[in-house]
Amino acid sequence: MTVVAAVPPPNPVTTTVVTAAAMAATANCVTASAQPGAATSLPALVAASADDGSWIELATGSARTSKGISAKRVFALTGVLALLVVVGVSVAGLVVSRRIAERQAVHDVAQLTDTLALSVVQPALTDAMVADPTVARRVLDPIVRDRVLNESLVRVKLWTPRGTVLYSDEPRLIGQTFPLDADARRSFTDPRIEADATDLHRPENGFEQDRGKLLEVYRPVWTPAGEPLLFESYFRYDTVTARSHELWRGFAGIMLSSVAALVLLLIPLAWLAVVRTRRARDERERLVRRALAASEEERRRIAGSLHDGVVQDLAAASFTSAGHAERAAAAGHLALAGDLQSMAATIRDGIAGLRSLLVDIYPAGLHNSGLEPALRDLARSTTATDAAIAVEIDAEAAAALAADTREATYRVAQEAVRNAVQHGRAAHIGIRLERTGDDRVQLLIEDDGVGFDAASTVAPAGHFGLRLMADAANRCGASLAVSSRPGDGTRLRMRMVTA
Repeated sequence: MTVVAAVPPPNPVTTTVVTAAAMAATANCVTASAQPGAATSLPALVAASADDGSWIELATGSARTSKGISAKRVFALTGVLALLVVVGVSVAGLVVSRRIAERQAVHDVAQLTDTLALSVVQPALTDAMVADPTVARRVLDPIVRDRVLNESLVRVKLWTPRGTVLYSDEPRLIGQTFPLDADARRSFTDPRIEADATDLHRPENGFEQDRGKLLEVYRPVWTPAGEPLLFESYFRYDTVTARSHELWRGFAGIMLSSVAALVLLLIPLAWLAVVRTRRARDERERLVRRALAASEEERRRIAGSLHDGVVQDLAAASFTSAGHAERAAAAGHLALAGDLQSMAATIRDGIAGLRSLLVDIYPAGLHNSGLEPALRDLARSTTATDAAIAVEIDAEAAAALAADTREATYRVAQEAVRNAVQHGRAAHIGIRLERTGDDRVQLLIEDDGVGFDAASTVAPAGHFGLRLMADAANRCGASLAVSSRPGDGTRLRMRMVTA
């Protein structure tokens, strides 16, 4: 059922259309005008407005639509993030640990070469070997083949500083001279252990090409007379790979177990965070409800005190002044009677202003009768101005709203009408409350006032009244939008969800 309440304007609005529903409900209209005698039929000022892109959002209803933090959602999000972290850390850790393991495996092979050079090869060196490779072969060959070579160490070479192969387990290399690379030459002057992948394309490595990928390690050794020689060993790279895999598996196990332990530790922490956040949210909502209830009770108390106290006293003073004015006129004191009548009229105006203020502070009709009578009272109380208000209300839609939504809807309508009258200097104001869906209700307020630049006014330093309306809409989970241009009036749209 749609209840229509209309207040006729001083002049008809030529840009609107008289609807059959508005004409049929004229009997139920509240009629008042700044110009007595004006026509009682009022066209429906508020038309359904399309989303033409000119609306500027003031509130999105986030305060109500946010359902709080769901434990399932938090754990799902935590699980996804934990999985991403685990995967990222695992991949990075595995890559890094593989490189570390490979370097450690190379280091282990280098240490083995160092041990063989110091404990096996160098003690067997003689000064005579430097001048005669056959001596070196006769002495070193049985030692190398018995104590040095194995499945992983497949080649041994002993070099002189000039690049001559003094000894090798490959006889064809003995006595040949090859250019030494820079690292090998530097090892003679700066003793160190060097390890690197073997370049099988170099001429001195021609006999190792059928061995596959090799790792060569060399370090200096000395004869009893102090003559430096370079001991070089060649290992199958499979040995390094196997050792690095062994080390890597150890690193990976420790790393993955640590990450898993961290995830398991984070689960109760996440749950604790959810519980604390929920408690904080519930406490905040409880405090807001208490504050709103206290504010409502305080407004009711102030309104009751004004109505039962000041308003009644002023009414008595008005009656008393009017009575004295009548007696003064009867006694012939016309000047005094005029003053008393003027005083009585002033008191009555003050009473009317206080009654309007009481409606603003505590709209009794809203709490006792509902939103539809309260909006009708709002239209009726505004007829003291020069503006005419047309009201179309779907009573069923108004009754379907929750109590806090009805309160917010009334406050938004009240502020919008006040702005239209005080700032917009509107001659006609239209209010429509209607259903727009099964659980959707829309409040639309339109005026033909001077309008304003909505895009700049809704900025943080903009209109205080708009911010109040936006706060009210957000508290009940409603959206609020405004559309206005200078000289083109103002439209305000509030969309709510039924209880």
